Amino acid sequence: MTMTTIPTLGVIIPCYNETEVLRLTVHTMHRFLTEWRERHLISEDSFVLFVDDGSQDDTWSQIEDVHAQDGRFRGLKLAHNVGHQNALFAGLVEGHTNADCVVSMDADLQDDVKVIEQFLSEFAKGNDIVYGVREDRQTDSWFKRSTAQGFYRFIDWLGVETIFNHADYRLMSKRAVETLCAHPERNLFLRGMVPSLGFQTAEVTYTRQSRPAGESKYPLRKMMALAWDGVTSFSVRPIKLLFLVSLFMLIVSIGFVGYALYRRYEGEAMDGWTSLMMSIWFIGGLQLLGIGLIGEYIGKIYQEVKRRPRYVVEKKRE
Repeated sequence: MTMTTIPTLGVIIPCYNETEVLRLTVHTMHRFLTEWRERHLISEDSFVLFVDDGSQDDTWSQIEDVHAQDGRFRGLKLAHNVGHQNALFAGLVEGHTNADCVVSMDADLQDDVKVIEQFLSEFAKGNDIVYGVREDRQTDSWFKRSTAQGFYRFIDWLGVETIFNHADYRLMSKRAVETLCAHPERNLFLRGMVPSLGFQTAEVTYTRQSRPAGESKYPLRKMMALAWDGVTSFSVRPIKLLFLVSLFMLIVSIGFVGYALYRRYEGEAMDGWTSLMMSIWFIGGLQLLGIGLIGEYIGKIYQEVKRRPRYVVEKKRE
């Protein structure tokens, strides 16, 4: 079913210490919102919602100033830093009620804002979810490009459904966001949750820009943490693989026991101190790895059963 009315668009932008780039982001979004409204691509009620994820600089005061000058720019201040995925989820929850569709993007303007026009075109064709997919990673370093592509292939091998070279730049319809909000888990990995919704989707390719100001809020440490959350939140295959490795080691151990008994029966001296030590260290390390992996899953279960809120709203400007 295609859209016959002009949609109300909400743009959700999580912010964390973005004071250096926020004014440029506001200027860019102001220009595009005005242009799209004049071309009747979006309704006059369309808006931008900035989600301040516990920033330590004057990001929130800038949001308040912008809101006072232009009501199309709204603000949501979280009580403390809850991480990018939770902040983005908060924006989707709070923003989708007043919109027909929402677009999530970062505040650094690396995602090409002009692509939202293509998002809206695909939405008008009846697609509930439109993914922004990077054409290439020329703006990334060789290390980041290699690790990112390796991550997508790795989690795909583990059975996690994701969109290759897609981060969190996407359009979602109102009903798609409502379905996402019905998911109760606290360990959020939106790049895996959104594709699992099952609605009609489309992809739009774009070239990611260089960051105009400020520093990236996703260093290697956070990227690794996000990747690990994605694997452990959506797949139990690591535990299955650990079981297979343990089964193989059990078979090998039985073989060593048989070999030791045979040597004893023949009356030969056992002089394998080195091999014995290596076996003890290897099996001990394997056991600790297994305990740690199982502990990671148990920890996630612990977080889920507590049912604590994903975020706490301190202030709103709407």
